[in-house]
Amino acid sequence: MNRLTDVPENFDQPADPARANDYDSFAEAYSAENEHSLVNAYYERPAMLALAGDVAGRRILDAGCGSGPLSAALRDRGAVVTGIDASAGMLALARRRLGDDVALHRVDLRDRLPFDDGAFDDVVASLVLHYLEDWAPTLAELRRVLRPGGRLIASVDHPFVAYTIQDPRPDYFATTSYTFDWTFNGQSVPMRFWRRPMHAMTDAFTAAGFRLAVISEPQPAPAARELFPDDFHDLSIKTNFLFFVLEVPPSATGADD
Repeated sequence: MNRLTDVPENFDQPADPARANDYDSFAEAYSAENEHSLVNAYYERPAMLALAGDVAGRRILDAGCGSGPLSAALRDRGAVVTGIDASAGMLALARRRLGDDVALHRVDLRDRLPFDDGAFDDVVASLVLHYLEDWAPTLAELRRVLRPGGRLIASVDHPFVAYTIQDPRPDYFATTSYTFDWTFNGQSVPMRFWRRPMHAMTDAFTAAGFRLAVISEPQPAPAARELFPDDFHDLSIKTNFLFFVLEVPPSATGADD
């Protein structure tokens, strides 16, 4: 996602369910916008990489990899990366970017993942969970493919953002959908996300067997101050995304195999 802290165009308008979130229809435009935008290139991705830390040699699943910018950054830091995404169009762009360095699979995160138990040291889920109404099946699968001691590093729409920009205000404590239009190079596309209260997020993580290690509300990278002087200040003082590091408890023997 690449929305700024402003209210999206046509927020909370009815969206055709058959057309909403159709990344294949705007993959090129989205990827181009995502590449250098303030919230993606200078805020969300740097925050994810900072939370991941030293990834050299770690087996990482990029769950919802899109066109692969985060996969590329992790690969360049020495990780062994596998990417999955539901959009064939986005995966084609990822393949163009990554070549054969990263294994890519077309997978819907609502389905069972085509990987063995404990196949990965880390999973990164960058701005994808808010597309899902029910987190339980997805989190169970992400937990399954992580080794004991592994980590899920996730970013989502901050629950306060979706709550405060709706008028009238929704029930904060309910899990509700919201729709809006994104515009890329004059192309308007309908989107649908799900917002839930913060306690519902943390409850879902712990119910899936994760241990909450970090909740983060980071600042944009300092380099963005000169590149985006008009928007940098707003992004620095307003909530936008929420970041989590979730750990899989180590095995009973204490070995992280």
